[in-house]
Amino acid sequence: MARPEFKTDLPVMLAPPERRQGEPLRIKLWHGIALFGFCVLSSTYVFADDTQAPASALSVLVKWMPLLLSGFLFNIVISFCSMALGTIVGTALGLGQISLIPVVKSSSWFVTQFFRNAPWLVLLFFAMFLLPFEFDLGFVVIPFPDWVKAIIGLSLPVMANVSEVVRGAVRSLPSGQWEAAESLAYTRQQTLWLIILPQCVKRMLPPWMNLYSILTMATVLASVVGVSEVMTLTGEALAAEGGRTDLLAPFYSFVLLIFFVYCYPIARYTVYLEKKFAVKD
Repeated sequence: MARPEFKTDLPVMLAPPERRQGEPLRIKLWHGIALFGFCVLSSTYVFADDTQAPASALSVLVKWMPLLLSGFLFNIVISFCSMALGTIVGTALGLGQISLIPVVKSSSWFVTQFFRNAPWLVLLFFAMFLLPFEFDLGFVVIPFPDWVKAIIGLSLPVMANVSEVVRGAVRSLPSGQWEAAESLAYTRQQTLWLIILPQCVKRMLPPWMNLYSILTMATVLASVVGVSEVMTLTGEALAAEGGRTDLLAPFYSFVLLIFFVYCYPIARYTVYLEKKFAVKD
């Protein structure tokens, strides 16, 4: 008696076309448009719901918009300075992790792991309260403002993450690069600066840009310690309007929107660089 034949090709549910290659879910441009629409609609809704308000939420938002944008520019300044300081120190720390000197290598690893796994807000508080408010040199007193302390506090986790980016990029290169340079009588320092690091730039750039985007969004933590950035100014504007609850959604939606408009192009360019500099197996 012949055995029955069974069909082995079972139907399966396929992933969406844009994710069939294993790519993660990406934020699209329409997400930003939807966010802007939510900001406008929330302003219109709260005005229609509050008949005793002297002015619409949208008109109040437009009035305070220049001040909020100036505060956001201060966020960008803090992010630039923190990223620059963290990149310089983090690069040196990352090179220390691949040092042949055991003391330098172990101490660099410890500092990297300590600040990389510490909460950003806690590091910010440490920088605010442990650093002095001014430096008295005897003949002159130099003030040390809070926004400078905020830059130092935010640069600490950036430093640790940049250190890991540098170490990972150097380790990702084939060992044949070192061996070829050694055969040409290059010293370790010459090999590192003339051969290894120039090749690492392409590998470090996408995660470096991604880290900058995260840092920019984290600059709102400076509002907790009293730095006059966009979140602090938003709270002051709401207080100046008498604490109207109908203004909460429009104001904070606007803050969310400007961060999205600034960080979204960075995220898209990071994806482009990842595909451009992808290492072919």
